[in-house]
Amino acid sequence: MKYHQIDRKLFIKNRKNFTEKMQPKSLAVFNSNDVYPIGADSTMTFQQARDLFYLSGVDQDKSILVLFPDAPSEKHKEMLFLTETNDHIAVWEGEKLTKERAEEVSGIKNVFWLKDFEKVFFEVMTQCDTVYFNTNEHYRANVETETREARFIKWCKQQFPAHRVAKSNPILQRLRSVKDPIELDLMQKACDITEKAFRRVLKFVKPGVWEYEIEAEYWHEMIRNRSKGFAYTPIIASGSNANVLHYIENNQQCKEGELILLDTGAEYANYASDLSRTIPVSGRYTKRQKEVYNAVNRVKNDATRMLVPGADWAEYHKEVGKLMTSELLRLGLLDKADVQNEDPDWPAYKKYFMHGTSHNIGLDTHDYGLLYEPMKANMVFTVEPGIYLPDEGFGIRLEDDVVIQEKGEPFNMMGNIPIEADEIEEIMNS
Repeated sequence: MKYHQIDRKLFIKNRKNFTEKMQPKSLAVFNSNDVYPIGADSTMTFQQARDLFYLSGVDQDKSILVLFPDAPSEKHKEMLFLTETNDHIAVWEGEKLTKERAEEVSGIKNVFWLKDFEKVFFEVMTQCDTVYFNTNEHYRANVETETREARFIKWCKQQFPAHRVAKSNPILQRLRSVKDPIELDLMQKACDITEKAFRRVLKFVKPGVWEYEIEAEYWHEMIRNRSKGFAYTPIIASGSNANVLHYIENNQQCKEGELILLDTGAEYANYASDLSRTIPVSGRYTKRQKEVYNAVNRVKNDATRMLVPGADWAEYHKEVGKLMTSELLRLGLLDKADVQNEDPDWPAYKKYFMHGTSHNIGLDTHDYGLLYEPMKANMVFTVEPGIYLPDEGFGIRLEDDVVIQEKGEPFNMMGNIPIEADEIEEIMNS
């Protein structure tokens, strides 16, 4: 991996927190992601299953973690199963984890080769009553491919039909939503890499550059700072492309007088950052562009201050809607009649700001979090209001990643990344 080794204390603590929530005489299984084929002998770059990584730090395919805290034998309480490595595999595929290295990374002493999984698993299944399956229950999940985890669940139910079944996901939703200090440090590193890449782009952009050239500048700076690259598919949206919320083609030329909406966060050690900035191709905002820009920035700043322990997710978004409504009235995009006659299920401001303001972020860009429970300290959220004006040929979104504090305003992990319109102009023209 490109990133520096993570302190295994994080994964030891995560497993302890998880197993304390398990039922008596139960075990839990976590499978790695597949390596997905493209065609012929080509494959997509491997991405580890986030829950397995969260609990073990193992960043390798064909890996299985089994947790059985009530196991009669000490060697079965925590088990890792990995592909057996040898000199031949090392030559053709590169380094894979040895048993010793796996223990160093994860803190798990009992590491087995994958070929022994069924034998060992049968033994421990005779000693437990309940098996925890790990399913993806994120509120935005839309999985069409049968995953390695799904295949395992199907196999396990066939082999052991008499066992009770439980779900890992509700436990992990709660645990993963509140970040450990080690996780916050990793996320800060991702944000710092994003800052370097964004500052590089500010010096690069000028009329005539292509969106994909800007994307390449980001890639260069991210990878040279030990990131794998973007935490999600980047949006480099010039002109009216910004009004397509998930524009990812990044294939248009940037023209004088246009704005470019950049939604471009780096990952580091599988942890995500999520940044949005909107910059002028020519290095200067027009009067109208700056008016709208500053309105979005005011909403972002006011919304950020609402992210405190005990805040309610749904109420927070209602309050942000009120802030945006006031700004749209000031800009002349709405009038009082629009607001008085609005549909409560689709308020007037939604014509110009149609997406949510914040989401959890962590190992996933849209991370796990129980949105029906009050917010807590050390949760990390994006704050990303926007105003989209197809008739005027531009859209503006601004976004930072912030950590809820025990007291006071959230800590902005992107506080060093330029956001004020005047500062962006100054850098682009220096």
